[in-house]
Amino acid sequence: MPAYANDELLEILRTCRTIAMVGASPNWVRPSYFAMKYLQSKGYRMIPVNPAAAGEEILGEPAYSSLSEIPGRFDMVDIFRRSDAVPAIVEEAIQLAPEKGIKAIWMQLGVVHEGAAKEARKAGLKVVMDRCVKIEFGRLSGELSWGGINSGLISSRRRRLIA
Repeated sequence: MPAYANDELLEILRTCRTIAMVGASPNWVRPSYFAMKYLQSKGYRMIPVNPAAAGEEILGEPAYSSLSEIPGRFDMVDIFRRSDAVPAIVEEAIQLAPEKGIKAIWMQLGVVHEGAAKEARKAGLKVVMDRCVKIEFGRLSGELSWGGINSGLISSRRRRLIA
């Protein structure tokens, strides 16, 4: 698993408040559905991208078939797809970044593509691979510790993730 500094992840979580989730599922038992619902509850605006669900709503948000169809700006692209689908998604994100304000690409657990990551970084985007936004939010905000899970953070103060 690639190593990322906590401060680097916190910076992304604090500055990227509108997230396009590629591979968002309308099926409530899928991890993307649960992650999307959790992040919405934490104040993030989640935009589902799923060609099979385009035109429908997922958790109250209209689903789009591609990043280019999303009206307005968004800060991050969260990829819930297999690694072999990543290059095309990242290429589209790089092309749209100036117009849409994309700052970061985040690939979920098990999703790694070094070539696409290199291209995204070259285009000035921050990249996280093989990590879950929901888990990292919970870990860095201290929520995981409330359940007795070792988050690797030691503090007597409740951490405020969102500034």
